[in-house]
Amino acid sequence: MKPPQPTDPQAEAAQGRIALWLDPEDLHWLARHCCCFDDATDEHKDRWGRIRFRASTALHKHQHSA
Repeated sequence: MKPPQPTDPQAEAAQGRIALWLDPEDLHWLARHCCCFDDATDEHKDRWGRIRFRASTALHKHQHSA
């Protein structure tokens, strides 16, 4: 497996993304505890779901690169 490559902040910004570095404990917490209120709109529920998914994916990638 090839080692992870550094992210180019300018390339990420060009795609409308920002770089965010979290340690594995923070990623684990975010993937497990990121939730929304029962009365949240579908848009907010969808956004929280994407955040949980991305945190889980980042944690998975970290575990396989170590």
